[in-house]
Amino acid sequence: MRKNIIIIVSIIAALIFGRMLISHFDKNKAAAKKKLLSTPSVTVAEVQTENVKRQFEATARVMAKYRVDVLARISGYLTHSYFKEGDYVKAGQILFEIEPQEYTYAAGRAKANLDNAKSQQAYYEKQLARYKELVANDYIARADYDNILAQRDAYSAQVASMESAYRDAQRNLGYTKVKSPVDGRVGIIDVTVGNYVSMNSGPLTTINSADPMYITFPLDSKDFVELVRIDGAPNVNRDVEFIFSTGQKYKYKGVQDFHDNKIDESTGTITLRATFPNPDDALLQGEFGKVIIYSNKKDELPIIPQTATMENQEGLYTFVLDKDNLPRMTYLKTMGTLGDNWIVYEGIKAGDKIITTGLQKVIPGSPVKIVAKAVENDTTNKKTNIFIRIFKKLKKIIFGGNK
Repeated sequence: MRKNIIIIVSIIAALIFGRMLISHFDKNKAAAKKKLLSTPSVTVAEVQTENVKRQFEATARVMAKYRVDVLARISGYLTHSYFKEGDYVKAGQILFEIEPQEYTYAAGRAKANLDNAKSQQAYYEKQLARYKELVANDYIARADYDNILAQRDAYSAQVASMESAYRDAQRNLGYTKVKSPVDGRVGIIDVTVGNYVSMNSGPLTTINSADPMYITFPLDSKDFVELVRIDGAPNVNRDVEFIFSTGQKYKYKGVQDFHDNKIDESTGTITLRATFPNPDDALLQGEFGKVIIYSNKKDELPIIPQTATMENQEGLYTFVLDKDNLPRMTYLKTMGTLGDNWIVYEGIKAGDKIITTGLQKVIPGSPVKIVAKAVENDTTNKKTNIFIRIFKKLKKIIFGGNK
């Protein structure tokens, strides 16, 4: 009996010791597992490059190629207006009429004076021909001939003067019809019918040409230097796209065909200009938006998968591994996409090692586990029941193999 009690006590002690041993083992295993779980598994790739056309953005403003103020070139009352505000007009089309009676009369008087001078000139031409024959035969004095010659010359000069006066009178009469000097769209009428106008009255209206249109934009001088480096020359025609202030892209492309000869010292920009077709009148004088200008030649730039980036309030970023394989958060400046990749022009370079998967659990400066491919941590705990094995072994020793 006493022997059985000792055996039972021994078994209980062994079980207690086994339980303590298992508990210690579980704690060590849990600590090791926690440490393993806190180190995220990630995949890494080297940054590759691609030859692409560079693009640069800038604010922009639409300008008419021609902007013409329509002015009165004579004085008088405005009697008619032959268009509606906003109409598209052609060069030479009549827009206004200034009271013509005074100028019609002036042209008539000038014509009459011219006709009179011409008739006098014709008379003295005939007289001169007769006097020339008479003086040759000594029938008249030379002085008489010279007098007729002087009269003829005087009326010839008078004819020339009268012709000039007549043309001037006709010119002024023509100015009573105020015509459009260019093709374009008419603006607001600044002086209405019934007002007295003169050359000092200011514009009657303004005409803006509509097709093509200019778009000017100030480009950062550093970007312009980059464009010159890529294309190899400053005087190069480049493709340009215009984006309205609403965010909608204009359907026609333009060509950058001019750049200023100086950099604005206050802004550090250089003014460029692009010419755009405008057959649908979608571009209006004074409209604001932005442009994207493309280099003519291609430049080698880093590309990274879009899945290798994340975004916060400060912008787009990725994780680059340093020499110790510790992740460093790096913000990127991109210029669009190429397939599923970002085209990057600032932030990384070719050969940098970036994290491509597992970014969500990465902490900058903390170690990561680099794997060949993304794997999930095994959360299934397959414990070996040491306690049961010990119990069975003790039971076999005390009671025998079959009990």
